[in-house]
Amino acid sequence: MAEGDSVIRYDASGVIVDLTAAGTWDKETGLLADDVRWVWPRLLACRDEVLADVETKVQGNPVPPEKDPLDSRFVDLPERLLGPEKKLVDQWIVTADRFVSRVDRVVVLGIGGSYMGARAMFEACCHPYHNELPRDRRNGRPRLYFEGNNVDSDAVRGLLELLEAGGSDWGIVVISKSGSTLETAVAFRVFVDALRSAAGNRFPERILAVSQQNSRLWRLCEALGVSRTQLFEFPDDVGGRFSVLTAVGLLPAAILGLDVRALLQGAAAANAAFRRDTFDENPVLAYTAVCHLMELRRQACIRVLSTWGKRLEAVGLWYDQLLSESLGKNGQGATPLTVVNTRDLHSRGQQHQEGRRDKLFTNLFAQTPSLPAVSLPRWENDQDELNSLAGKTVADVLTAARLGTKEAYAQDRRRTAEIVVPRLDERALGELFQMLMLATAVEGRLIGVNPYGQPGVEAYKRCMRAYLQGKNV
Repeated sequence: MAEGDSVIRYDASGVIVDLTAAGTWDKETGLLADDVRWVWPRLLACRDEVLADVETKVQGNPVPPEKDPLDSRFVDLPERLLGPEKKLVDQWIVTADRFVSRVDRVVVLGIGGSYMGARAMFEACCHPYHNELPRDRRNGRPRLYFEGNNVDSDAVRGLLELLEAGGSDWGIVVISKSGSTLETAVAFRVFVDALRSAAGNRFPERILAVSQQNSRLWRLCEALGVSRTQLFEFPDDVGGRFSVLTAVGLLPAAILGLDVRALLQGAAAANAAFRRDTFDENPVLAYTAVCHLMELRRQACIRVLSTWGKRLEAVGLWYDQLLSESLGKNGQGATPLTVVNTRDLHSRGQQHQEGRRDKLFTNLFAQTPSLPAVSLPRWENDQDELNSLAGKTVADVLTAARLGTKEAYAQDRRRTAEIVVPRLDERALGELFQMLMLATAVEGRLIGVNPYGQPGVEAYKRCMRAYLQGKNV
């Protein structure tokens, strides 16, 4: 497979019944061919606008007021980091390897886009029980924990006790674009205090930080004695929820020993497909077309991302934030919902099968398991009547559940689509990240909202600080 080839397949066959014959569509699950023909030129125009937004930033041209903020440089980031800015990637990898030689446990402090991408890569690409394995089974890489993403006293205390019980061989990666996000700032102060007690005067060697230069966090790290070589810039023109392929996500990925360049190569493949003009060759625009038309024509305002298997749940949660913060403005924006099947078929399945017809179901799954298959054994005791399935793998059972659910939904005219990756690896994940980020930016332009910035999030932050300071809200 050539480096620029896409490994992700997008299949909307469960939604679009016939793109050529307008008379064969189904009013519940289908879309008129004319609707697709109507939206496609608009999507191409929005794609060109997203690409032009990048050029605006590259050329340093003034940003029109209606487009401010314009955090568009996530688009060309993969090509830059694989080309003229590849020294940054080398620096992240070298720093990560040096950091790993000092610690066996790492606490990543961040919230929202500052940690969700790293968590998604951790869960999708590492062993499902990575933290429970001895170091040699972790390829010499540290255990990883996430905090600073909530203000949960019990969770913080529990992690502090775990770290204290394990000795002094731990460190911190703190990530905050502004450096002033309260949840992360509070956690940083608490965990640095514990790290100082554990490591003594050498504690600054155990801290890596990603933030904007001269932010509160940046200046605090300098005051604590953290070396400049351990401080990494959060790009000004990349928004937090679009930052997974910057140091925000790739530094933790390098600490875990993941193939950082493969992540970027997958994202570059998504960019190459994004520039193509036809429905069958452009999964980004095809996905956007189906989601938008299902909301516009069929009132499917809830987008259910059905992840098949536990390892993709964090990808879904990352996407929840991406879609919600980007499009949930001016009374618009579909509601994302991540479910894990087959687990959630036993909690949400009834509602999804027979509830309101306001949902588009997108199945996200890997065709091949990452670890060796587990087969069902044959027993002499067959009271559970499973000998008829002896020899089948657990993966076979999951596939049967997915196909059976898809068929059940089809029989009841429920709308489904699919995003398929060959296996869970870095290249596929990088392409998936970029595909969903591009689709979100395009849809924002399509519905007339700025996909960048999150003014609604700032309101709760102002009120929270006021309460903490004893002021009237």
